[in-house]
Amino acid sequence: MMAAGRSAERGASVVLVEKNDRLGAKLLITGKGRCNITNTEEDLNKFLSAFGKKGKFLRHSLKRFSNSKVVDFFNTHGCKTVAERGGRVFPESNRAQDVAAVLARYIKKQGVVVKCSSPVKSVITGTKEDHSKCIEKIVLHNKEEICAQNIIIATGGKSYPRTGSSGDAYLWLKKLGHTIVEPKPALTPIICKEPWVKKLEGLSLKNVEVSLWEKKRITSYFGEALFTGNGLSGPTVLNLSNAIGQNEKRVLKVRIDFKPALDHPTLDKRIQRDFLAQKNRQFKNCLHMLLPRKLIPVIVDLSGIDPDKRINEITRKERKHLVMLFKEFELSVKGLVGFEKAIITAGGVDLSEINPKTMQSKLVDNLYVAGEVLDLDGPTGGYNLQAAWSTGFAAGDAQQ
Repeated sequence: MMAAGRSAERGASVVLVEKNDRLGAKLLITGKGRCNITNTEEDLNKFLSAFGKKGKFLRHSLKRFSNSKVVDFFNTHGCKTVAERGGRVFPESNRAQDVAAVLARYIKKQGVVVKCSSPVKSVITGTKEDHSKCIEKIVLHNKEEICAQNIIIATGGKSYPRTGSSGDAYLWLKKLGHTIVEPKPALTPIICKEPWVKKLEGLSLKNVEVSLWEKKRITSYFGEALFTGNGLSGPTVLNLSNAIGQNEKRVLKVRIDFKPALDHPTLDKRIQRDFLAQKNRQFKNCLHMLLPRKLIPVIVDLSGIDPDKRINEITRKERKHLVMLFKEFELSVKGLVGFEKAIITAGGVDLSEINPKTMQSKLVDNLYVAGEVLDLDGPTGGYNLQAAWSTGFAAGDAQQ
């Protein structure tokens, strides 16, 4: 929608071909229905580094249509925004529908012709007089043919296929000669091996540190986490999942530090202080000041301490082990949930084959590629939608 609107704004006659019966199906479910449209990070280099080494590809498009310009765009078009912790920007209404509505009004105002319920069957190529490869036409499933001077492919990846993101474009683009880096689910919940994780389903944690380990720490994130029926989710875990995808053949562990603000000795003193105030109570009844209620039975069980043991009978060794559980609560990684619940797709069109200034293909003369279909993925917090806005805008800006 951003690419179509900007193309029309530049003077092009635009047809937007949509597989679904309505626009923005995936946009409506982002950010749990709130739509985290961007991040307020002001330092361009820091913003780009969130995408890893591939982030440099975004430099030109992000300069042209920055996060502040995205905020201005939505505010100007009637969708006021608010910034929350971590620089996350949401519509003031907390409704993703309002974000989609802005884009729908934008493309309508610019005169974009929208064809919904129009899945593409094939992309037909040809050659120009100078023998360069080009796209001759798009053939829809209803046999309608669409010819255009230029084509922008912005179909998204394979995540949440129920929204229409079934990876169709990878096949078209591969036939056109593009290299497709294997698509993998990214920002996805983690499946853990421990059966007792089911007991913690629904438990939400705030201000924790979640880290990924093999023989040493691979990476870590601070913030919120959530226990699911078979593992973990939440912002910190979703960000961690990308590293798991890159190291999937290794034996990996996830560790949660429930008290990251306290080092081991300080936490030990805190526990001793709490225990002293409850010295005649049973162990199982003495952790409510330190842990969420739902977590206590699991910690008690993993500690190996008799639940009915009096606090004043707990040994120093037992207490030290308890401190370790608080700081290094460990789960074994079984795998990732997959595309069904992955927020985005890692992999896609090789960035070396796309002009980062215009999103034009270096292999097919009249083809432009934007958004998640590119081999570009970042963490949670509005980064990926910003990449979509910026690359879509750049592709549209190149049309006239």
